[in-house]
Amino acid sequence: MYELKTKENDSSVIEFIEAVENPQKREDAYKLLDIFTETSGYPAKMWGPSIIGFGKYHYKYPTGHEGDAPLVGFSPRKAKISLYFATGDTKREELLQNLGKHTSGKACVYINKIADIDVDVVKALITQSIEFLKETYPDQPE
Repeated sequence: MYELKTKENDSSVIEFIEAVENPQKREDAYKLLDIFTETSGYPAKMWGPSIIGFGKYHYKYPTGHEGDAPLVGFSPRKAKISLYFATGDTKREELLQNLGKHTSGKACVYINKIADIDVDVVKALITQSIEFLKETYPDQPE
């Protein structure tokens, strides 16, 4: 059986951010910490060794694969900052058109720095992702 590597843990979010080598990325990580905490209403938790997640939901796919994941999150990685929002939501694509300078993969949105993006759009993406996931997976413990 597949074992999920990215699990919620008790590692320190602040220690993780302090270990970010690039001073600009570290500063942006603190700004994102404030934005995600304030907008989501959830405390920051480490997920795996490098993702800062907010809230939690349990998913189960038709294949039978299931697990827990943060509702939203981010990770200040060496190359770019990864932002994690819900996938499969058509409103996500609409919001991303107004985000500013970014690239996106299936699950992540990548930015270089906060100065490149519209923070209000980030807040809208956080709110939209949480609403979408709560509608998609309604039977969740708080």
